[in-house]
Amino acid sequence: MGILIRLAVSAFTVWLATLVIPGITVDGDTGHQVLAVVAVAAIFGIVNAVLRPIIKTIGCWAYILTLGLVSLVVNGALLLLTSKIAEALDLSFRVEHFWPSAILGALFIGVVSWLLNFFVPDRGDKNRKQEYDRRQPPPPRQQYGGGYQQQQQNYRDYR
Repeated sequence: MGILIRLAVSAFTVWLATLVIPGITVDGDTGHQVLAVVAVAAIFGIVNAVLRPIIKTIGCWAYILTLGLVSLVVNGALLLLTSKIAEALDLSFRVEHFWPSAILGALFIGVVSWLLNFFVPDRGDKNRKQEYDRRQPPPPRQQYGGGYQQQQQNYRDYR
């Protein structure tokens, strides 16, 4: 269920990006637009899941050198790649140019998705909270008096 919520949030942010960012378009009637946006959100998620770790590993030096700013370029390139895949699949989603459409679109999608996911609780978050609430408090510490000699005696008595 959590993955469907994440997909819906991603699809909503892609749709918002088509409204806000010039150069990102989705054509067709409402039904085709909804299907295209959901498919593009799924494609964008898969592209990010597969390629981003590879790019980060290979381009680790670029991330360090630019203090992470190269991630804007990488995200834009992944959005442009998603657009090309969508065109190959005959979806009506298009990103016109790398700058500013793809970079600003990827930045917008990332920030808005992060905000929406922050407010939509994940089932794992609920389970962790319930588990935390059910935990028993730790037992009280036993105090031994008398210093080292007494501790040795208590140890011998315990054995």
